[in-house]
Amino acid sequence: MGGVTKRRDSDSEGPQAMATNNGKHQVVVIGSGFGGLFGTKALKRADVEVTMVAKTTHHLFQPLLYQVATGILSQGEIAPPTREVLAKQKNAQVLLGTVTDIDLEARTVTHHVLGRETVSHYDSLIVAAGASQSYFGNDHFAEFAPGMKSIDDALELRGRIFGAFEMAENAARRGEPYDHLLTFVVVGAGPTGVEMAGQIAELAHKTLKHDFRSIDTKQARIILCDAAPQVLPPFGVKLGAKAKGELEKIGVEVQLGAMVTSVDERGLELKDKDGTIRRINSVAKIWAAGVQANPLGKTLSEQSGAPLDRAGRISVNPDLTLPGYPEVFVLGDMISLDNLPGVAQVAIQGAKYAAKEIDNRLKDKAPQKPFSYFDKGSMAIISKFRAVASVGKLKLNGSIAWLMWLGVHLIYLTGFKSRVGALLSWAITFIGNDRSERTVTEQQIFARQALERLNAGPQDLVSKPGEFDAKLEAKRAELEERAAEESRLTDEGQRGIHAES
Repeated sequence: MGGVTKRRDSDSEGPQAMATNNGKHQVVVIGSGFGGLFGTKALKRADVEVTMVAKTTHHLFQPLLYQVATGILSQGEIAPPTREVLAKQKNAQVLLGTVTDIDLEARTVTHHVLGRETVSHYDSLIVAAGASQSYFGNDHFAEFAPGMKSIDDALELRGRIFGAFEMAENAARRGEPYDHLLTFVVVGAGPTGVEMAGQIAELAHKTLKHDFRSIDTKQARIILCDAAPQVLPPFGVKLGAKAKGELEKIGVEVQLGAMVTSVDERGLELKDKDGTIRRINSVAKIWAAGVQANPLGKTLSEQSGAPLDRAGRISVNPDLTLPGYPEVFVLGDMISLDNLPGVAQVAIQGAKYAAKEIDNRLKDKAPQKPFSYFDKGSMAIISKFRAVASVGKLKLNGSIAWLMWLGVHLIYLTGFKSRVGALLSWAITFIGNDRSERTVTEQQIFARQALERLNAGPQDLVSKPGEFDAKLEAKRAELEERAAEESRLTDEGQRGIHAES
């Protein structure tokens, strides 16, 4: 693929193309999530070259992360390689790296991977970098209560959940207390928290009930807490109440109006609505409360003047462009527009809209009407045969909602292999109460914390750019010098001759 020269006329206006060495309009897409992937695929037939820059090598189907964490699905079934997905799209390439800067005036995107910097130039930019977990100003909670936004998060949580049962078995064998090891706390009663709590309950009460000898996993406590007064607020009061009732039927303790004020290795403190502060001793804690937009939103705000909301989402024009920069589109969880929810469909529909607008501009077609989101509804699974669904005025719960949930998620999984794999794994879990992904390691649990203790993270574990080559050349010179000395000794007959001191 051809690159672009670093040139932008100072008096240029709108999304005019910069000079390229092959005449192609350059589109840079930041992120490989729903917005990034669907935006890239939507440009398949456009007369452009697309460069996707993403911090992972896979496209993550984030709504099913909790099933990786609870041993139902493998990470590969919900996170196919992005390169494989886009392999047949000849106008697209993928670069690995974390975007650290966007220069709106120079039209460049800078990204880094292990200390190596790459700069990509663009004519049009799609920013779909997503969101991260929000701890509402208490980021130190993350050390002991991981969120669930990445494959790494899910694998760590899997290790913590299954590891808690293993540690409890050992403690019981030694005659020591182990209640804190069999108490699981999920913070946040939104869809992710509800689904996670439900699956831990299924795991403890059904899947593992015959696997241990010194503990009874059916005695495990699963607590779902939230400062909000109801479960699943976006679903409405009635469905929220039904979901709460279904959770309690399968043994989940739902504690509402309870705000987390402190988290440590062995538990957390909650402040109830009446001001009472109480402690729950628990080793395995999962944070599913709140999200915050990617820091790139702040980068864009500082350069464009577009305001940010409390969650770090940036205000955009009705056509999803950044104010003052019509060549820049911002999508999904990163935007503050018309109270749009932070769900996959907003990113998918926004990505298709942005791609079409870019193509229209290149064909000198009229702009589209302002972006309009079509709400396809919301669903949350509670346990086997239990789910809730809100689709327009239709409110469903029970087995019908559960079947709808299965069908919709199967459709939106990327790739035939992922769909078949997920279907087989679901059959194992929902028919036989078993889980095919129960393998855990210490590295899964502790790798994140170990890397965070390094000054520069993983970068500290590899040589700096040019450093390895310099060491290699020094070693080469040393070997050449040693070889020359060996030759000299032989040629001058110095072998075995005592050297004079």
